[in-house]
Amino acid sequence: MTQMRVSEAAELLGVSSDTVRRAIEAGRLPAAKDAAGRTVVEGRDVAALAQDQAHPAEVGTVGSSSARNRMRGIVTRVKSDAVMSQVDIQAGPFRLVSLLSTEAVEEMGLEPGSVVIASVKATHVTVGTPS
Repeated sequence: MTQMRVSEAAELLGVSSDTVRRAIEAGRLPAAKDAAGRTVVEGRDVAALAQDQAHPAEVGTVGSSSARNRMRGIVTRVKSDAVMSQVDIQAGPFRLVSLLSTEAVEEMGLEPGSVVIASVKATHVTVGTPS
């Protein structure tokens, strides 16, 4: 399972660390302490909260775009068969879906809660893991 600190969860959710702490205090986001005594949350739980809080963005005028459209997000679902996998990603208010080979998904270790970088070009979404 992927654990992350409160500040990383906040960045992925597009909120402040205080907002994440309030979600923990309210019982909407389970948390634990790591070996150093820091509060950590499971990636799967952050993914679930991201989906619960996602609101579709209003469609407005589209300006210039390029292949450099990259969004940091969290994997919310992986559906695989022997050859292909569907990877659902929540990047702030945006839900992205990428079709990848199952081999690639396994090599990257993608699962709900994994932090990823999605690059969008037209209808093509590529996925990479941050270093």
